[in-house]
Amino acid sequence: MTDNDTKGRLYSRDVPQSSNVQLFAVYLGGDPAPGRLGEDHEVVLVVASDVREARKASKAKWTGLGRPHVDGVKLLRVVDGFRVILEPTDEAESNVIDTTYEPSDETSLA
Repeated sequence: MTDNDTKGRLYSRDVPQSSNVQLFAVYLGGDPAPGRLGEDHEVVLVVASDVREARKASKAKWTGLGRPHVDGVKLLRVVDGFRVILEPTDEAESNVIDTTYEPSDETSLA
């Protein structure tokens, strides 16, 4: 099953049928927006059976202008000492993103 978003892109809501699906973080790059020198980037998460499938699925999640390309893919099996376990669900994905900028975060890195 696929749905169109407001820009007409297709998003697959089907999890691959393989029982060995894994979670991948994919770093996408795209053509620079008009008037910009550097290209745009974003990180997307995808469930796929392998890196090749993850690369393909990630491009459907690109929200920038033009065509995306994949700059990097990381398999997420363990994060901060916690094993990542995937199980099918009927819950909708959350689109909530915290973009709060906290200058105090930068001083703690010094």
